[in-house]
Amino acid sequence: MSPVDRTLPGVPATSQVGWTTDAVARGAVATIDLDALRGNLARVRELTGDAAVMAVVKADAYGHGLVPCARAALEGGASWLGAALPDEAVALRDAGVGGRVLTWLTTPGAPWVALLERDVDVSVSAQWALEAVRAAALATGRRARVHLKADTGLSRNGATPDDWPALVGAARAAELDDLVEVTGLWSHFACADEPTHPSVGRQVGVFDEALAVAESAGLRPEVRHLANSAGALGVPRSRHDLVRVGIAMYGLSPGAAVGSARDLGLRPVMTLRARLASVKRIPSGSGISYGHTYTTTRDTTVALVPLGYADGIPRAAANVGPVLAAGSVRPIAGRVCMDQVVLDLGDDAAAPGDEVVLFGEGGPSADDWAAACGTIGYEIVTRIGPRVPRVPLEVTT
Repeated sequence: MSPVDRTLPGVPATSQVGWTTDAVARGAVATIDLDALRGNLARVRELTGDAAVMAVVKADAYGHGLVPCARAALEGGASWLGAALPDEAVALRDAGVGGRVLTWLTTPGAPWVALLERDVDVSVSAQWALEAVRAAALATGRRARVHLKADTGLSRNGATPDDWPALVGAARAAELDDLVEVTGLWSHFACADEPTHPSVGRQVGVFDEALAVAESAGLRPEVRHLANSAGALGVPRSRHDLVRVGIAMYGLSPGAAVGSARDLGLRPVMTLRARLASVKRIPSGSGISYGHTYTTTRDTTVALVPLGYADGIPRAAANVGPVLAAGSVRPIAGRVCMDQVVLDLGDDAAAPGDEVVLFGEGGPSADDWAAACGTIGYEIVTRIGPRVPRVPLEVTT
């Protein structure tokens, strides 16, 4: 992508930021403010004290771009990177990204050898996975670095309290065989976005018991980690040695009960913008978009935004998705189409090529979209599709 070398008619020069030639041709861009990402990490570290930070970059860094965000996170003080899938961890290493990397969502047949060869820590939740890791260690001649995961009440991955002692014992035996080093013990909250939920205290207690079992078996891990963004910010007793920072790093709140992004001092990292593709007047009583779920009540100006559900705009945003256009925030008019949405601008002036902000700096937030659509901010940013160019920026404000 090359920078735009011209100003579009009627568009302020300040709105040219991030509009590469590819983005101009597409009519949409997601700019990724890496300074904001580093600043959000600094803010989380300020709020959480001495715990080390794992920057969670799974799912293409929550839709923000895996490699640029991983590098910025390490520059911002993270010492670990978290990747759910093995291929995400491999991609980080193959791009030359340093730091410690943990991957945790594996199935039988996972590329254990490739992970060990790339110096990736792997999570183990069951005996079958530990056996696979042992085999990979023998095949590579490398001691595997393992984080044992306990199921403390989320009921997803992790060993249950009944299965935990046997897993711990087998891992300790593998250590004594010089095949494995248990570098971490961890678990995941179910309801940390509601810090007073009774399950939170129960999970803290179960995790403490799991740590005691592991210590009795002779394990001495580098890090113990339970807290995600919500736990790190809202449940201080869960911080231990390491906190896993995902959504907060991208400038969104992990939950209303923890505080809004503004209250927490977080800045949005992704800003989704588009250029108007069409502007025209239509008469009162005109139906807009499929199904005519929106009908004009006066003669009005409508504008076409070249983004739709194929780009990740939720179909549930029909008649509610907030867009900053022509100086005001207004909802999408009618249904979200595959490639486009329509805005009712009333009598406000606009022209093709004018910029609109769907969410991010200067406009509504992804959390505003989530509230309008009955979902969470995580889904809004991670669903933005590959047809929208991502442009990493170094923007100091």
